[in-house]
Amino acid sequence: MSPGNLFLLSNAKTRSISPENPTGEPGKGGMATLENGSAHYAARELGQGWKVNPFVTIKPKETYTIADIAGPGAIQHIWMTPTGNWRYSILRFYWDDETEPSVEVPVGAFFGAGWSSYAHLNSLMVTVNPGSAFNCYWTMPFRKKCKITMTNINTESMTLYYQVDYTLTIVPDDAAYFHAQFRRSNPVKNGVCTLVDSIQGKGQYVGTYLAWGVHNNGWWGEGEIKFYMDGDTQFPTINGTGTEDYFCGSYDFDTRKKNDAGGETTNYTEFSTAYTGLPQVIRGDGHYNIMQRFGLYRWHIMDPVRFEQNLKVTIQDLGWRSGGRYLVQQSDISSVVYWYQTEPHHGFPKLLSKDELEEN
Repeated sequence: MSPGNLFLLSNAKTRSISPENPTGEPGKGGMATLENGSAHYAARELGQGWKVNPFVTIKPKETYTIADIAGPGAIQHIWMTPTGNWRYSILRFYWDDETEPSVEVPVGAFFGAGWSSYAHLNSLMVTVNPGSAFNCYWTMPFRKKCKITMTNINTESMTLYYQVDYTLTIVPDDAAYFHAQFRRSNPVKNGVCTLVDSIQGKGQYVGTYLAWGVHNNGWWGEGEIKFYMDGDTQFPTINGTGTEDYFCGSYDFDTRKKNDAGGETTNYTEFSTAYTGLPQVIRGDGHYNIMQRFGLYRWHIMDPVRFEQNLKVTIQDLGWRSGGRYLVQQSDISSVVYWYQTEPHHGFPKLLSKDELEEN
């Protein structure tokens, strides 16, 4: 969908799944009774049809099926607001008859909130709105089936409000499947962080999110992103010029201001735009939370990276040291990469354990 075709009539069917209509079937919303509703106490004087079951509770180590949809069709919008630690709630998507997921990402990182704390993000494909509302607008077509799950790997129960808006419609033969993969390097070794190296098939790379924790003083983002595609070996086809350059910023994301003493101060400047942003800068509290941390996104909507056979993406972990020399760093970098491709896809690396996902 786009503003350019909203006036066109269509035979597509609009459906929506939420705790109040977990199957998305026509005429089946708001049917929960006080006996089985999650908000039965609040609705006790009103009864059926009055917000009786607006959320679900996911117990520790439990996997909850958010959606199980028969196709053909496409996911158009997802909204959710999970409680608890967003690194410990794992979102997975399965297309058609897959047994291995095409999306496997901690829920916060998937929606551009990789540091498990709120920061407003306003872009075309993802928004994070007050107080902790996650939204995504990636179109996700499927031909036979779509299954979405959430696994709580924490030791405490979590609450989840959610809505999955989708259409049942014809899927073109040339429509590819949506994928997203999470990785974390803590610390990055040898100065190179691999974002993905196992994409096989034909498709297009459409987005990058990084949660970057810096372990050293000074500017940390000199590293170049590199796209190795379709048989590239030592040298890539696409080679960036620096981290802030790839995220469409410049000069350390600094806004330079004259101060009262006549000198100059510099500050990281958060920004969030349609295609790219630095929505989160955690400067530390001077007590226990002392590490500088950053959240960055770049959506390749107008410039998808198309590949025919395979794709590998890396970014250098590079800063500055004395004498105008580069410093190979050992940062903490978590990443999510987003792409479309033909199926079957290559298997993902094993997801990290709860301890390995912990912020530290």
